[in-house]
Amino acid sequence: MKKYILTGTLAALLTLGGLSVPALAGPEDVVVENAWSRASIGINRPGAAYMTIRNTGDEPVTLIGLTTPLAMMPEIHETKTNAEGVSSMSPAGEIAIAPGESVALEPGGLHAMLMRLQEPMTEGDTFPLTLLFDDGGEVTVEVPILGIAARGPED
Repeated sequence: MKKYILTGTLAALLTLGGLSVPALAGPEDVVVENAWSRASIGINRPGAAYMTIRNTGDEPVTLIGLTTPLAMMPEIHETKTNAEGVSSMSPAGEIAIAPGESVALEPGGLHAMLMRLQEPMTEGDTFPLTLLFDDGGEVTVEVPILGIAARGPED
């Protein structure tokens, strides 16, 4: 009799515990659109990549980092302009994307900064860029490298 009560209690606790686990947004909930980058002049200056990251899920997702074999230090940076018109860049940290919302990585705003390039970014090539999320999810996109003067993915 004690065995059945213990088993029933354990089953109830596991069921309640399972219900309290937060839902995690998986990589299938993240859509990356219009990825592009510009060609670089050598490897001494950082490169950049741009795209729109859309959360199609029901839970928020938080972008926490990037990886790519192209650069040893890929980070999300943000360009800000002060009242005097002086622009500066700094790491943006984590980026939360609400359900149904999107974040644009674009010139003059948030962007993927590719520091310590391992090879030149050559027009016509592509490179893999993996987006890392706080729930352990990853999304990899192939980023096309456009001309050095490109202003968007249609160039």
